[in-house]
Amino acid sequence: MPLPPYITEKLSDKDRYQTVYSKHEGSAAAPTAGLHFTKELLSQIEKKGVHIAYVTLHVGLGTFRPVKVENAQEHKMHSEFYVIDKENANKINLAKQNGGRIISVGTTSTRVLETVASEEGVLTEQSGWTDIFIYPPYKFKCVDSLITNFHLPESTLLMLVSAISSRENIMRAYEEAVKEKYRFFSFGDAMFIQ
Repeated sequence: MPLPPYITEKLSDKDRYQTVYSKHEGSAAAPTAGLHFTKELLSQIEKKGVHIAYVTLHVGLGTFRPVKVENAQEHKMHSEFYVIDKENANKINLAKQNGGRIISVGTTSTRVLETVASEEGVLTEQSGWTDIFIYPPYKFKCVDSLITNFHLPESTLLMLVSAISSRENIMRAYEEAVKEKYRFFSFGDAMFIQ
């Protein structure tokens, strides 16, 4: 079972570190924002009229690598394999056309959607490798909002969430999380960013 380097204890329940909607083997780690969802919760969400689309991204170990350069543009982003099929690309396109919001679950899904989207925000069926590095002042083409965990400092993930909101808003959220003793990282609390 692939675990991030900060989880040092053996997990008694191996399914605890896997999303309920996982289908394909290949990730070096689970997309942890998805760990918050159960089959029951997904069913409740769909009953409210939300359309759920799925993508595949094989999360790489590079996702845990901190940014060690002063200038973010000099950071070499790791690449990860992704797949989005025609059915799910069409679901997302239809939602956009009908004025719906695209709420991505996790930074990994966000990277896939932003890689696949045209400049106009249209998605097509495709697979490949993404090494997209999203940081402020990135202009999002597809994703409107994000559900994600609280991430490690100096991480590319923290930069991505700062791009969707603002660094100032994210730092305020993190200050609140520390003050209120929220849980961080893989099994931590989630936040909704718009």
